[in-house]
Amino acid sequence: MKHDLKTWPKYFDAVWNRSKTFELRKNDRNYKVGDILCLREYDNEVNEYSGRELLMGVAYILEGGVFGLDKEMCIMSLTEIGREEDY
Repeated sequence: MKHDLKTWPKYFDAVWNRSKTFELRKNDRNYKVGDILCLREYDNEVNEYSGRELLMGVAYILEGGVFGLDKEMCIMSLTEIGREEDY
């Protein structure tokens, strides 16, 4: 399944630069290994998209309820599939 997600610039840049390889999200979409996340850079101060996008695959999910992580949250390990200039 593909999920379109708003991502604030600070966090988008970290994924773009490959220093952030995970995503912490409320698991309100029932994320699964193999899902595709379309991370869309969203400037929350001006409420608009920048146009930059990343396609990321979900390689692993740490479900909430362990290690102090709230039950409604999850941490997803990401692998890059593509950048907007690739498609």
